[in-house]
Amino acid sequence: MPPVRSEASAATAPGAAPSATDLPDGLPGDLPDGLRDDLRLRPGQREFRRSNLALFAAGVATFVLLYATQGLLPLLATDLSITPGQASWTTSAATLGLALALLPASALSDRYGRTAVMTGSMLAASLIAVALPFAPSLGALVALRALQGAALAGLPATAMAYLAEEVHPSALPSAMGLYVAGNSIGGMGGRLLAGWTAAAWGWRWGLACAAVLALLSLAAFRLLIPTARHFRRTPVDPRALSRTIAAHLRNPLLLRLYALGLLFMAVFGAVYNCVGFRLIGAPFHLPQSVAASIFVVYLVGTATSAAAGRLTALLGRRGALYVAIGLTTAGLLLSLVDSLPCALLGLVLITGGFFAGHATASSAVGRTAQHGRAQASALYLMAYYVGNSLGGTAGADAYHAVGWPGAATVGLAAMALAGAVTAYASYASRRTTGVSTLRV
Repeated sequence: MPPVRSEASAATAPGAAPSATDLPDGLPGDLPDGLRDDLRLRPGQREFRRSNLALFAAGVATFVLLYATQGLLPLLATDLSITPGQASWTTSAATLGLALALLPASALSDRYGRTAVMTGSMLAASLIAVALPFAPSLGALVALRALQGAALAGLPATAMAYLAEEVHPSALPSAMGLYVAGNSIGGMGGRLLAGWTAAAWGWRWGLACAAVLALLSLAAFRLLIPTARHFRRTPVDPRALSRTIAAHLRNPLLLRLYALGLLFMAVFGAVYNCVGFRLIGAPFHLPQSVAASIFVVYLVGTATSAAAGRLTALLGRRGALYVAIGLTTAGLLLSLVDSLPCALLGLVLITGGFFAGHATASSAVGRTAQHGRAQASALYLMAYYVGNSLGGTAGADAYHAVGWPGAATVGLAAMALAGAVTAYASYASRRTTGVSTLRV
């Protein structure tokens, strides 16, 4: 009697690799890597589009919540009678809380699944966002922001690991670029809506507006996210986790990518924590509502993030990084001119360069790590958000001391170091392979 074939196997042509829809949720752990890659999501598939849109919504929620107070810093400083450096802690506390919680959150995602941890993270952070407008003092607001950052930690590292596992390697740069583009849309939309609302009714109403936007993003994420088919559940083992982290920290390429994430984000924190103060002060004296509109520049980040994959394919990873460093540096230098058009064009170049560099480095982490991808992504994001806290606070203090040239100098120093790291990577590649290439 011939063997009975399942409906799924009967629908598969002889000799052809089965598609992801031919298999039940989750895949056997012993599938050959080649077959497993064949089953990953590719452009043109419905679930590929759904996963991209879901992670886009997650990126929106991440940046809406993480930087909810950044566009409100001048209003906070005025209302609470504090310095720009003190006001900047409402942003730095959130990014620092996120950085410290990333590794524990990534371990939980290995145990309980990527989508479960992302959902719980977004829900917890959104509920804290609902409480923020009722904070009675600066201390309470900073404490809640730190807690909110820690709650958010389950989303960014897990999202990068989810894409690295579910998306075919050839499509990963573009998928990661779209996720980072969601970050830029969230950063822009959250700051614009919160800033305009705050200009009319105060910073508490601005924070309430950000909470509503985050809840809508959470609903979209849950409706769109496909079931993870390539996730392999692993127990939380502190000793194994320590070995995985140590292995990543011994990988020179990963260490360089982590350094680049920190340095790019230091520029971003320094610039965007101070740009609102600069625009409402001399020599521009823009109204708060107009200064808040500057975050429309994030659309440039959306475009450069989505194009980062094509740029990497054309110039190689280091070539794309050199372009990003050059754009960011040119923007910082141009912003030093006390002319509104120069300041705005400088901000456009800084934003475009930052998002191109971040998308390039973050996608490289997912492709470089052959195991422990959640931990590799978490380490990258730890460095990235520590860079934001350091750069944002240093930039705000430098701005308070000497004005915009102080904040720009913090950014220029970070880009000089980023250029040195990338140049050293070229040197190390030539020394190891004897070939000079930008594509390694």
